[in-house]
Amino acid sequence: MTATHDVDMEKMVVVEGSYSVAHAVKVCRPNVISAYPITPQTHIVEDLSQFMADGEIPGCEYLNVESEFSAISALVGASAAGARTYSATTSQGLELMHEVLFNVSGMRLPVVMTVVNRAVSAPINIWNDHQDSISQRDTGWIQLYAEDTQEAADMTAQAFKIAEDKDVLMPAMVCMDGFILSHVYEPVVLLEQDLVDQYLPTFDPEFVLDPKNPMSFGAFADPSTYTEFRYLQEKAMGVALRKIEDAANEFNEIFGRYYGGLIEEYNTEDAEIIIMAMGSIIGTLKDVIDAHSSKGEKIGLVKVRSFRPFPKFEIKKALKDAKMVVVLDKNISIGLNEGALFTETKACLYNTHIDVPVAGYMIGHGGRDIPVSTIEKIIDEAKAAMKTGIDIESQFTDLREELL
Repeated sequence: MTATHDVDMEKMVVVEGSYSVAHAVKVCRPNVISAYPITPQTHIVEDLSQFMADGEIPGCEYLNVESEFSAISALVGASAAGARTYSATTSQGLELMHEVLFNVSGMRLPVVMTVVNRAVSAPINIWNDHQDSISQRDTGWIQLYAEDTQEAADMTAQAFKIAEDKDVLMPAMVCMDGFILSHVYEPVVLLEQDLVDQYLPTFDPEFVLDPKNPMSFGAFADPSTYTEFRYLQEKAMGVALRKIEDAANEFNEIFGRYYGGLIEEYNTEDAEIIIMAMGSIIGTLKDVIDAHSSKGEKIGLVKVRSFRPFPKFEIKKALKDAKMVVVLDKNISIGLNEGALFTETKACLYNTHIDVPVAGYMIGHGGRDIPVSTIEKIIDEAKAAMKTGIDIESQFTDLREELL
């Protein structure tokens, strides 16, 4: 389904992307926020700290911790005790959380965290790609990827609603491209408190840590029970597919903005070539596709909002009539020479009646610019492959030969 972004121009304000997310967190009425600064997510927790100092988040505890490991660990206890919890991180900070991310998911704690995507070391790089969050894809966290700052803010409220649903109870990452979205100033509509209160119910978990009613979270499981825990996590992710769609539809009813649920299809009807991608590159792709459409060329776009859970059925449906699929990834599985979205898409189409070549391109690593000329080159190669029937191997783009 195509997204609709109808906004009231009179309500729009020009703010930094990080501020719009921090404001979204504020109006979701968190009970505990844990904070450890790391570029480029620092402005989010700085803004939340200012809100706290100004008394704008009543009933909330703001924890300054000594590391990202501590930040997520503190939220384990807070969430288990029944609090609505939030943190933000990026890159090496997210990797430092790795061990505890499994605990959060395994204990079915609906923590929400903004991941401001940034390349991982070494070498040290503070600019954007998706390697940090993609490397956590198997930890059992819902992963949603935003196209722009408005969606990043709106996704935050949706993430709380999805994660806290009693049929889901899984943690959620809202992923936004570092600097490109976090530090840009652009017009957005800040989430209104009264509408968020209407959209997002108070967190009321059934099971909490309480001395008056003792119970264990994340207790020891031997081989006779461990498998069932993993099965129930996977089952909850399956339920989350529907809940993500439901949350997007209900958000549209209340706020008048819709982002496509699990995926957004753009100009895919009768499209011969369909490009797939996640994150802020979507805006550039839409402009390029519009230019080609004006010349009568049939090129479409599938924007993947939910990478975990992966929307296999929706992607199959979107790609079923394409003659060529091109997948763009800001990450790489080293040793496989493929990006994660490319791998997942091929697996999705395997053993179906859909017989369409899929080409993969790894782009934008470490924040390298992705100009329109690069997209045009990829489209030209896809056109040639479609005519010849020759597969395009997964490949890097715009390599600097003098550095190799």
